[in-house]
Amino acid sequence: MLPNYGEGEESAFRRLHKEITESLGRKPLSLDDGQRRILLDSLRFDQIDARQMTINNAHAKTCKWLLNNRQYLDWLDEAKLDEHHGFLWIKGKAGAGKSTLMKFVFLNARKTMKKHTILSFFFNSCGEDMEKSTIGAYRSLLLQLLERLPALQSTFDLLGLSASSFGTDHQWSIELLKMLLEQALRALEESRVVCFIDALDECEEEQVRDMIQFFERIGEIAVSTNIRLHVCFSSRHYPHITIRRGLELVLEGQEGHTQDIADYVETELKIGQSKIAQQIRSELQKKASGIFMWVVLVVGILNKEWDRGQIHNLRRKLQEIPGDLHELFRDILTRDSQNKENLALCIQWVLFAKQPLSPEQLYHAILSGVDPDAVSAWDSELITEDVLKRFVLDCSKGLVETTMSKKQKVQFIHESVRDFLIKENGLRKIWPELESNFQGQSHERLKQCCSYYFSLDVATSLNIPNNLSKASSQEAAAMRTLAMQRFPLLEYAVRNVLHHADTAEGSGVSQKHFLDSFPPPQWVKLDNLFQKHKVRRHSERVSCLYLLAELNMANLIKVRLSANQCLAVEDERYGCPLFAAAATGSEGALELCMNAIRMDRATGRPLHIGDEPKSQRGLAQRTARRDFVYSKSKGFCLNAAELGHDEVLTCLLNLEEYEIDSKDSRDRTVLWWASKNGCKNAVSSLLVAGSATVNSKDKDNKTPVYIAAEAGYEEVVAVLLDKG
Repeated sequence: MLPNYGEGEESAFRRLHKEITESLGRKPLSLDDGQRRILLDSLRFDQIDARQMTINNAHAKTCKWLLNNRQYLDWLDEAKLDEHHGFLWIKGKAGAGKSTLMKFVFLNARKTMKKHTILSFFFNSCGEDMEKSTIGAYRSLLLQLLERLPALQSTFDLLGLSASSFGTDHQWSIELLKMLLEQALRALEESRVVCFIDALDECEEEQVRDMIQFFERIGEIAVSTNIRLHVCFSSRHYPHITIRRGLELVLEGQEGHTQDIADYVETELKIGQSKIAQQIRSELQKKASGIFMWVVLVVGILNKEWDRGQIHNLRRKLQEIPGDLHELFRDILTRDSQNKENLALCIQWVLFAKQPLSPEQLYHAILSGVDPDAVSAWDSELITEDVLKRFVLDCSKGLVETTMSKKQKVQFIHESVRDFLIKENGLRKIWPELESNFQGQSHERLKQCCSYYFSLDVATSLNIPNNLSKASSQEAAAMRTLAMQRFPLLEYAVRNVLHHADTAEGSGVSQKHFLDSFPPPQWVKLDNLFQKHKVRRHSERVSCLYLLAELNMANLIKVRLSANQCLAVEDERYGCPLFAAAATGSEGALELCMNAIRMDRATGRPLHIGDEPKSQRGLAQRTARRDFVYSKSKGFCLNAAELGHDEVLTCLLNLEEYEIDSKDSRDRTVLWWASKNGCKNAVSSLLVAGSATVNSKDKDNKTPVYIAAEAGYEEVVAVLLDKG
């Protein structure tokens, strides 16, 4: 299509886009129940309610005061929604007992407010990514709301998805989730929603600020449209985030909270009822300063002294115990010198593992570092659940716990433990020998554990064949299950040995020797074992650079990289390392490869990347294309155009080494694919090189300008119309 005489580019684009849209006959898609169920399931994630389940239930005599608290009652009073817009914010010091209080009031609401829809999300900074991000919060809240009020599931129709778009691995963006949640809440009508969101301070501050703004806007909409929505937040005092309207309840100084501590001590400190025992209880309460976590730990310490017959030592012991929670952690970790290596490695694993480990994984992870000869195929009769519990307790000195979720994970008993170790420099105080580079040395240690573990002769134990079964087959699934049962850490070790090496290199711990000895064939065989899709498997001939590019191991790539290797086509899904980095959105790896190619062509000599300056232009297009598959039957540039990364394609065109007039089996040219994928700079370069293909048509009679307009790339259409 060409512009009409005197018609501007913008007008031509609008007309073309309208014609194409009308020709396609696009209409909003009304989803059936099955499709909606698929989308609901895609909102779920592992550990979705792990934090709430793991928080100890409130002691029998505690937390009930909140139900009669004036701010709490005002929050639930619909007549006062205009004043507070449905918001209550509970604040308190670290370890004060906010999460226990939130769990209590959430469970009480679920039990007593039968006509209300009760939602909750408990942030967990010690958990997996979804547990400590607002995208996880939105997914969880939306899932709960739509499951409890099925009529609202029609909100999914707003997505306008095609039949091919459905899958339980649907990719959700924050903006899309916020839009759906808002629309669902707008449609509440007579329903009343009460929502509890705990531990905002365990999520990144900028994410929380954005979430508060979102809920403030929802609160304003709710008040103006008579929607009954009540939201209760809890967090520490810092960072302070202002909310325009809402009630605030500060835990410290609340008479009920002080009485909760007194009731807990009276019941749980089992040291008799003597006069000295009552004095110790009184002193303990004063020393606690309202920090419930401190009380729980100290009560445990004093109970042990009592059980050992050390009644005469109780008061002195209490006086020796630091009153500050962080100093108490330090005291617990340094109290004795037994199993110091186990303790250090346990802390390193819980702090720096890529994702939280299961108790079984942690058991083998620690043994791999401190007693590798003891690592063997898992024996559930020998290593019982009780053995695991005692092992974790002993190695962590009681500062690590196991979650109560279906898929159990290990984590610190409280976020304040992590705060002490990282933010308060507790690591340096306890292990001064690692003071200069604790993070780098820790990742090096974990890398060593992973390297040892996947070097075990698991192939013999598991009877892994040389030629693996089809990835999606029942045989392959059974082999994966067997591998995880016998060698719990194996999948983690294979998947993350390079991650720990890359992080260690980035922290200044050289990985040159590791890369020199790293065996891609051995790693690939085990990685392929755990892949559920054939397309994600690699050949045993894959280069180390290709793996590093695909996995975005930028620090390791710096150790050994040449420009020619970046463009070397292999028998892999994405062809060459450059395309692997682009297709997977591995920006660090991609920028290194791009710089290597540019500098190599500029100097005319092989380039070894060290610390060259990053591209000043940045990466022009950052959308990953994991569905791309390299085809050796197509030209190199044609593959790059189909991949659709503007800067990659432009870079290759500027080399002037590749054919640009080739077509695929559907007569789609390099320009056609560049136009379809919105590669504006590449389109300009192609037109400068020669505009002969600007009006060429594919076998469906679609020109580059047609396909660009169909995809909505206005700037690309303008460039093409200017040349057409």
